[in-house]
Amino acid sequence: MTTTVPSPEEIHDRTRSVLATRIGDAFTDVPSDADLQQALGERYDSLTAMECISAVESEFGIEVDFVADDVRFWFSSVERMVRFTHERLEDTAALGLGS
Repeated sequence: MTTTVPSPEEIHDRTRSVLATRIGDAFTDVPSDADLQQALGERYDSLTAMECISAVESEFGIEVDFVADDVRFWFSSVERMVRFTHERLEDTAALGLGS
């Protein structure tokens, strides 16, 4: 069984939608390459970051390993979240082909 991995563009759109739900209107004008902590200030505190990580996990059916994955790096901007998610989904699909 082959798993279809969403395109980076689809992941981007879904990620922005999920984060907008969590962060609110302040997120609307934040560029995808912006550092979320700098762009949002206290609106993107550690609790919000954890909620966003959890939302991305739920949206895409992936798991973030807080020991092995550098979450401060990968979840600092939308662009990085998209790259992380796409790579994780490709890895999962590749492993699924071998089973």
